Amino acid sequence: MATNTKNNIKKKDWVSTFTLVGKAIVRDNSFEIDAQSKKSNWVYNSLNLGIDCGEKYGVIYTSMMGGYDKQRTDNVIRTKGKEEENPDRTDYTKSIVIAWEDRFNEDILATVGNDQFYCVGLEKVAEGENKGKTFYKNFLSTYDAITYIKEHIVNGMIVRVTGDLQYSEYQGNVQVKKNIKSIVLSGVESENDFKATFRQSVLIDKESASLKNIDKDKGIMYVDAKVLDYVKEINGVEYRGNYPYTKTFEFKMDFSNEALTRKTFNVLFKVKKGYTQITFEGIFIEGGATVMPTVDDIPDDIKELINIGCYTEEEALKLCATNGKNEKRMVLIKPYIRKRYNDDGTTTNIVQRFEERYTDEDLYIDIPKIVDSANEVADKTNLDNIIDSSKSDNKTESSEDDMSWLDEI
Repeated sequence: MATNTKNNIKKKDWVSTFTLVGKAIVRDNSFEIDAQSKKSNWVYNSLNLGIDCGEKYGVIYTSMMGGYDKQRTDNVIRTKGKEEENPDRTDYTKSIVIAWEDRFNEDILATVGNDQFYCVGLEKVAEGENKGKTFYKNFLSTYDAITYIKEHIVNGMIVRVTGDLQYSEYQGNVQVKKNIKSIVLSGVESENDFKATFRQSVLIDKESASLKNIDKDKGIMYVDAKVLDYVKEINGVEYRGNYPYTKTFEFKMDFSNEALTRKTFNVLFKVKKGYTQITFEGIFIEGGATVMPTVDDIPDDIKELINIGCYTEEEALKLCATNGKNEKRMVLIKPYIRKRYNDDGTTTNIVQRFEERYTDEDLYIDIPKIVDSANEVADKTNLDNIIDSSKSDNKTESSEDDMSWLDEI
């Protein structure tokens, strides 16, 4: 298999994470335990868990998968160690290789960076001084974390889920998978406090955004940005590097104030040269969200029932609510301000915006040459979609609970 060795894309100050708070939707097909791959000796556990984040955000699907090769005797877990001077922080230059059979060895686990674990907290302490508090359990492997989650999660349980966003392309559409890093019980009791948020670094150039490409009814401007994510291959040819996917986001704007609208655009989206990297905080709005009507939207015969006291106005509004269309929106709300820790122990707050972070040359991937070197016959249409994905319409995405990614095992 031919390999493309040219990869100028080095991610720096890159953020791609999510946080959900809502009710876990546990179904019979939410878990696969000790499943056997049809293509190899791989044995795996997988989790496809919906989180009902309420009327505003909808149902967001998250995932987790991991396993081992049952024919190998040298399965390992690769992770990172702790800083020697500050054990609470991870030393990302310190690589650790742990034998599969040693993944529960407490002495070895004590050397691993705290953020390298998968954290599960779905139980309450039954007795002792910590009675009633959440019991947290850390895992090095998603395989073991999924087994534990299956044993303790309950349908309707209110949880807080955090993790990483993973981008890929399937049938010409850019998909966003939410990979679980932590799932714990939440102290939230009211649906008003549910949330579905993300932090995402994006790359924008002169063509990414325009005040002509807006939806006044929704109060948003469309932003065609690039996101970087790691890929192992392109068109069946080994690549192993960061790939720039083109993804359409929405930016929340108030168009009632023209001066403020233009100032916001100039401060955040005006690019002089190359690609500006900026990290945003945003929200998910996905299929399953409920559209709440106003009193004026209620039919006259139902209004009459309100007038005679059969229904309260609140009850009628809930009954007349409709399910929104199957949409998957990522709405950018505001730039992310990061707290950076300095060597002298002080902190500095910075806006994660970096001008001229990349050039067109940095992001260019010579896919035709890769295909030629592998003596592959490439479909030109497919190549055009990958080389210049900004030409394709990425506003329509495949279903998040689509499990086609399992075919790659």
